[in-house]
Amino acid sequence: MSAQPATISFRDAVPVAIVAPAPAAVPEAVLPGLCTLLAATAHADPGRIAFVDPSDKADWSGRRPITWTYAAAAEIVARLANGLRQWRLAPASRVGLIAAAGSETLLSYLAIEAAGHIPCLLPLAWDEDTLVAGIQAAGIQAVLTQSRVAGVLPAERLCRAAFRYFGLRYLAAFGPDVPDGVISLDGMVLDGRGGPFAPGSAGLVTFAAGDPACPVYRPADALIAAIAVHLATARIAPGERILSLLAPADLRGLVTGLGAALVAGAGLETLGPFDAVRLAEALARPVPTHLVVPAALERNLAASRCPDGLHSITLAHRLPSRLPARLLAPDAGRGPRRVVDVLAFDETALLAASRADGDLTRLLADPHPSSPFPTLMDIVRDEDGRFAFRGHACKASPLRRGNPPETAADRWNVSPFAVKIFAGRATEITRR
Repeated sequence: MSAQPATISFRDAVPVAIVAPAPAAVPEAVLPGLCTLLAATAHADPGRIAFVDPSDKADWSGRRPITWTYAAAAEIVARLANGLRQWRLAPASRVGLIAAAGSETLLSYLAIEAAGHIPCLLPLAWDEDTLVAGIQAAGIQAVLTQSRVAGVLPAERLCRAAFRYFGLRYLAAFGPDVPDGVISLDGMVLDGRGGPFAPGSAGLVTFAAGDPACPVYRPADALIAAIAVHLATARIAPGERILSLLAPADLRGLVTGLGAALVAGAGLETLGPFDAVRLAEALARPVPTHLVVPAALERNLAASRCPDGLHSITLAHRLPSRLPARLLAPDAGRGPRRVVDVLAFDETALLAASRADGDLTRLLADPHPSSPFPTLMDIVRDEDGRFAFRGHACKASPLRRGNPPETAADRWNVSPFAVKIFAGRATEITRR
């Protein structure tokens, strides 16, 4: 049997301090990040559930599952951030994070941000050659990870990568059997002390289409704007639960999971390697739930009975893809109250649409699809069917080492995706 989750609460802990910077201390582009929202909720409601680990976590990671309150998570993030600040890294350095299911990835992301650095999301599926290429392309100087994840040994893979790229100065990992030369993040938590969070976020880096040669930079306000657009469609309330099958390895996973949870003040529960039984058990718990799954699972969900507590299902599409056949639809009697499609145009933009509010295929067939928040996201389609985006939620640009990225909100970002239209409806989105 799997270990039972432990609930950790730091109700008696001193709230994490958020230090306001002097006006000249932080560039204009640096805005409060997700770690600031974590600390604010921890101060207002310390016992609220923030993160819930998969119940079978011990089987594939060697680490017991934990249910984290907001206060406990904020305390651990503060300790990790204080430890990262001891490393000889310039402010706003790029720090890699090999993303996997579980609270370690969530806490690490927030700690990197709280330490004043830029999180760079690295997919767990990357092999050694791909990892080296991505680290070098993004100019990453340190990487956080785990020692073991479902048969993969990312910490050992990092050690081999460090021999091949001398710009990688610090390696750190959670978990048992951390390799020699890799800093133990568990030790950093146990032996460290908390401190103030950085005054703001310097943004994040992801990789377009998972290509290690294509790092993309997104400033802090662009991330918050993308989360706001998603939440306006998904409608998640404080204290509710997001149950996600997506790892925070790209913009799609980050916005619909960790980002949505912290902005809404909700809890985030993740699942590890897919197991239908574990998913059914998690869904059966009597708590208002918003399920986030890859769009490929729509047919399976449509054939299943949804529990009463399931408020919404978000189907996350990775383009190129055929557009959904609407097998799932809101059903006041049995189904979820909302079904939301999220289309990821690589790392440029996330388009969220509720099936209760209209037909996505007709929306995308429009040359200038309507947006309820045009200042956050405006969309146009050219004669060839290619989409372009502008607005605060779409401020992203290729990261070129040594050159500051261009992230103006009024600049159109042309995506490599185009739509096929038949009988006035969009049928497929292809890559050009």
